[in-house]
Parts: sequence; structure tokens; C-alpha cells
Amino acid sequence: MFGECYSATFASETYLRIFIEENFVRIKLYIFSMKNQVTVALASFGMSGKVFHGPLLKVNPNFRVKLVLERSKTLSKELFPDATIVTNYDDILTDDEVELVIVNTPDKFHYSMVKLALEAGKHVVVEKPATFRSLELEVLIELAKSKNLVYTVFQNRRLDGDFRTVQKVIEEARFGRLVEFESHYDRYRTEITADTWKEEGDEYCGVLYNLGSHMVDQAYVLFGKPQTVTAHLKTVRTGGKVADYYDIRLDYDGFSALLKCSYLVMDPGPRYTLNGEYGTFKKWGIDGQEDLLKAGNLPEGEDWGKEEEDWWGMLVYTENDEHVEELVETIPGDYRIFYNNLYEAIRNGKTLLVRPEQALEVLKILEACLLSNKEQRTVIL
Repeated sequence: MFGECYSATFASETYLRIFIEENFVRIKLYIFSMKNQVTVALASFGMSGKVFHGPLLKVNPNFRVKLVLERSKTLSKELFPDATIVTNYDDILTDDEVELVIVNTPDKFHYSMVKLALEAGKHVVVEKPATFRSLELEVLIELAKSKNLVYTVFQNRRLDGDFRTVQKVIEEARFGRLVEFESHYDRYRTEITADTWKEEGDEYCGVLYNLGSHMVDQAYVLFGKPQTVTAHLKTVRTGGKVADYYDIRLDYDGFSALLKCSYLVMDPGPRYTLNGEYGTFKKWGIDGQEDLLKAGNLPEGEDWGKEEEDWWGMLVYTENDEHVEELVETIPGDYRIFYNNLYEAIRNGKTLLVRPEQALEVLKILEACLLSNKEQRTVIL
């Protein structure tokens, strides 16, 4: 009896020792990662917190959400049951454990909330377009630099699958010299949502600073600063109070980028059209990550962001006097890259995917759009 018990105990101890030895490195890495996590506070838990930042932080082991600001609800408990809900922004600013603040409140609060967070010694992620005015953004950039803090803007549309594919197509340039780039972000939305800051207010509350900030950012990533800006803004929905349509022309040396958006497009055309000297690339549809996230899916697995072949783009061009047509497989979209990069920037000093200086240039282009529309002229940058 004693021998049997001894043998069983010995076997258990041996198995445990082997298990620990085999998983020692994994256990060490896990403990290290837990100690090296970035502690986060979400400044709100509306649409962007629930759909974008929350899920992306949830699946990333390098971040720990400690505080969530919700003044009257407890929606964040579903994603972050261990986080503490606070009702005052000061509770975030005075918490010494919080290293990173996600400022995802309505745009009009961005400047003041980011400034307070930086002054409190926190790294910051802010929703696009960062602030309303470039002069404000310049102040925040200098403040972040003076305190050696990471400050970035959540331009997730850089990580859309369709845009990543467009980047590759332009780099390969099988259609020859680019002549014209056209991008659309069209919707069909006849209703006017009551009591929302995106539907009421001044010139900063329309679609230009909302969807337009994404499209201008994409053009800036692809081509840099344009030489001139020409923009037309208007309200197309019955009863609308802010601009829900824009037609922007960015002129570069030898080609133009056309950026268009309307809330009254029931049957949209191509999302991207690239015309080159020897061919054309067209891409329909829009990256599916947002819809997946809205449906409650977490951004996990190797297949995240993959697109069905039916939506792949078509490249038509001539090569050696022959007509070529080929499908271009869409590079998977992956918003997870944003927070992976942010962690490396905070912990290891890596270059940010979205540098605030880039956001500043984008904001100056948006300001030029407002000026162009107001004075009905082309603005030289």
C-alpha cells in the first residue's frame, strides 16, 4: 500500500517537474509580460470604446485596462469585468498606475482632455482628427515632446485591407505612371440623428472632420503634402444641419487625388479607382472589420480581416502590347497592428505608426478644405 502511494506521488512529482521544465520559458515570458503591461484608462465607452478600442485592448496581452470613464452606465463591464468604472476624468489623471489614456470623447473635448493627460504625465491616444485647429495640435505635440511622452492619433483606416492593397498596387505600379487617384467613402443615410454632436454644430462637426479625416490621412500616407487643395462642401440630406457631402481635389506634381463622400449614395461605385498611363485598378466594397466588431466579434485568429474573393480588386493593364486582366487579392485588414505598434513605442521607443506630426499635416489640409469651400477658390499650401 505504502509502495503504491509512494510510486504515485513520485510519478506526480516527476510529471510536474517535467511540465515545469518544458514550460519554463513560456511561464517566464508570461510573468514578464504581466509585469510589463501598459496600464490603460478609457476616457469614455461610447461607440469607439465599445467597437474599436475596447476589443483591440481586450485581445492584446500587453495592455491592462484599469479604469473606464462612464458617467451613467456600466457597459464596459462586459468587456472589462475587472476594471473600475469612474465618473470623473480627474480619477484617471490622478491614478499613478495609469500610463496611457485613450481620449475617445466627442471632438470638441479632445484638446483640453489631451492637454490635461499629458500634463499629468500620461501617454495618449486620441481619436482622429486629434483637434479642430492645427495651432492647438502644435501645442500638444510640443507638450508631449517636453515630457518625453508618446502621443498618437487613432487613424485605424490606414489598416483597412482595401487601403493596404492600394498601397501595394501603387508601389508595384504595373499600370505605369499614376495619373489620377480617386477614393470614395459613400453611405446611404437619409435620417438625421437627433441630439448628436456629429449632426449639429459649426463647420468642424460635419462629415469633413469625421470621414474626411480618414480619407485625407490615406492620401497623405500615399502621396505626402499636396501642392494645392480645392474643396466643395454641402448639405444634401433634407433637414441636415452640417455638411454631409464633400468633393476634395488634391493636386500633386503630375497627378491628382480626388476624395469624395456623400450620405445619399444608395448604389455606390468603386471604393478606389487608380488610373495609370498603362492601366486601371478598381476596388469595390469596404473593409469588413468595423462590421465584425459592431456585431460583437473580438479581433482574434489568423483569419481576422480576410476578405472574400468576390470583393478583390481588378487590375487591367497592357504589358508587351498585350491586354492583361487580373484579380488582386486583398491584403487582410488588421487594426490590431495599431496597438502592437503603440506598445513597442511606449516600452521600446519604436517609431509610431501614426506620428502626431503627420496628424498635423492632415489637419492643415482639412483647414485648407474649409478655406477653399468658404472662399470658393483653390488654396495653395
